[in-house]
Amino acid sequence: MPELPDLAIVADAFHAALAGRRIVSTAAPAPLAIRGTPAELARLVGQELVTLRRRGKFLLVDLDRDRIVFSPMLTGRFQLAAPGATLPSKTAVLIGFGPRARGPRDQATWTRRATWLPANDVLVEVRYRDPTQMGKVYILPAGIERPVPGLDDELGPDADDPALTLDVWRQRIRRHPGELKNLLKNQAFVAGIGNAYSDEILHAARLLPFRKRSSLSADEVDVLHTATRATIDNAIDELRDRVPPTFEKQARDWLAVHDKGGQPCPRCGTRISEVKPGGFVTSFCRGCQH
Repeated sequence: MPELPDLAIVADAFHAALAGRRIVSTAAPAPLAIRGTPAELARLVGQELVTLRRRGKFLLVDLDRDRIVFSPMLTGRFQLAAPGATLPSKTAVLIGFGPRARGPRDQATWTRRATWLPANDVLVEVRYRDPTQMGKVYILPAGIERPVPGLDDELGPDADDPALTLDVWRQRIRRHPGELKNLLKNQAFVAGIGNAYSDEILHAARLLPFRKRSSLSADEVDVLHTATRATIDNAIDELRDRVPPTFEKQARDWLAVHDKGGQPCPRCGTRISEVKPGGFVTSFCRGCQH
């Protein structure tokens, strides 16, 4: 599942590559992925991409009139390619962009002078691939109200939001009971964390995933905040080096514990435990997580 670090890289890179370009073509090989009419999809042609950003587990594409929201869910992935390049299997949506005069002035520093950035005078295509078609692409024409499930007032602050200070964290965590892993995955608590990075955060904090929030001491609440911020920041730095230009591939091999059941814990050497409640992998170390 794409989580905050994965989508942060895509958002930075695609904004740098596409802002200032106009849409020249649209297609939906898998129309079930689209939430909107064929006419609304077609009317995106000619509109300029103003900004592309991430919110929680969503990618928000603001055009000069309408908006597109990508909700990739479990298996959605994104590719940046030249028109005519081989399509990934199960491609659901294609959006072609024309040339532009120059790149955006607000592009992320790490993307500047990147060798994978397409030249300003060439055509570029975004491909959204989703083997299960669980994810959705919402076309939101100006003046039309169309809800995007999960992208509403209930969505909590992004896990990397500077406004999510320690004091704010302490206040918010009191409202959310339950097990720690479920707490971190609760998008109403903090947005953007999923199955993989919740394991990584709890390992960094030395806390077991099935502990109750109510069992945490004040110091452990603070440690969890520090581990959350550090884990997300470190992951983004790591993915900047590992992902481009193959944005459609998920890089998880470098993680400390997630999906590494039976391997030694990189901190204490204890064999990593793994369970699959609800079919989702939870990985943790019984030696150094308590």
